[in-house]
Amino acid sequence: MQKTVQKLLVSMVGSLRDLLPILLVVVFFEFVVLEQSLPNISRLLTGVLFVILGLTFFIHGLEQGLFPIGESMAHAFAKKGSIFWLIVFAFSLGFGTTVAEPALIAVAAEASDVAASGGMIEATEQSKLSYANGLRFTVAFSVGIAIVIGVVRILKGWPIQWIIIGGYLLVVIMTMFAPKEIIGIAYDSGGVTTSTITVPLVTALGVGLASSIKGRNPMIDGFGLIAFASLTPIIFVMAYGMVI
Repeated sequence: MQKTVQKLLVSMVGSLRDLLPILLVVVFFEFVVLEQSLPNISRLLTGVLFVILGLTFFIHGLEQGLFPIGESMAHAFAKKGSIFWLIVFAFSLGFGTTVAEPALIAVAAEASDVAASGGMIEATEQSKLSYANGLRFTVAFSVGIAIVIGVVRILKGWPIQWIIIGGYLLVVIMTMFAPKEIIGIAYDSGGVTTSTITVPLVTALGVGLASSIKGRNPMIDGFGLIAFASLTPIIFVMAYGMVI
């Protein structure tokens, strides 16, 4: 119990240190550049406290739960030697974590509102919900495919640069043909997938798998899954825009 409290305190100090530059920037521009006082100081301080506590518990949870679980499952699948179930797990992990991403849910909802106001879809709740869900599931499916590609790359030892170069060449080509209204959303979709839920589990999977396979270097082969998870949504969302 005492060790847990100590770790939480260390995480809290780290969270405060990470937030300090942001707070200094806000205070500097508020008082020096804008020359005005901060509105509702007590509410602001309460919000900062909640952010520090949230980051502390989140980081502690990653260290205690998500990272160990991802690595242990990767080791277990590598020991089991079943490529089929490893691929199924990789796809399910990518799909499931992305569907649950709060950032993706927010972007999809905003995109549906803008699409409705711009006349791309009907301005009804059903149409907006259908559009938002279509976007979410398209991105989630693309991330599932991305994690599968990343896992196969680790198994085969393929160099990452050629896959990335090929992927972005495809993005450039598709950009010339995709509807203009979907291009910005597609590019943003690549960013929102790599957020609080997806990154820890996917990173742990890659590092754990590379550590379990003889001849693979976790530093060289274990990372890169997040790059695929950022790339494939751009391709799939532009394709989604072409279809609808």
